[in-house]
Amino acid sequence: MNKTVSKVYLASDHRGVGLKLYLTEMLNAAGYAVVNLGVDDPNTSVDYPDVAATLADAMLGDEKSRGVIICGTGAGVQIASNRYRHLRATRVDRPDQARADRTHNDINVLALGADDIDIEVAYLCVQAFLETPFDASERRVRRIEKIS
Repeated sequence: MNKTVSKVYLASDHRGVGLKLYLTEMLNAAGYAVVNLGVDDPNTSVDYPDVAATLADAMLGDEKSRGVIICGTGAGVQIASNRYRHLRATRVDRPDQARADRTHNDINVLALGADDIDIEVAYLCVQAFLETPFDASERRVRRIEKIS
């Protein structure tokens, strides 16, 4: 467990509820402080840009936190999350992608496509995302500063 992560915020639209609830259970069991930002009913339709706005508001000023955001494909929540300057989101399907994106791009939001990923693989991606440090070399920091 990465002790430098203060909180893990989890948010999803209606299509991501099942995966979000599974990840919440697994992260709680691993000892992370998890904040569920909703929705919790797969029959309550919500627009993914609104889910991203909720996550952005929650993470504002909490630089040691990380977010996991879920929709059907993962693409919508990734695009919507990247509208906010303090969020750097990427969509992944494999743990090695999560590790590379943390190392190279200091992502703080992991986007998942509930329709496209096995729940156990999703958890492995989240673990990699939470446990991998950013390589704060000069060139990587310089690049992050250009987009933040």
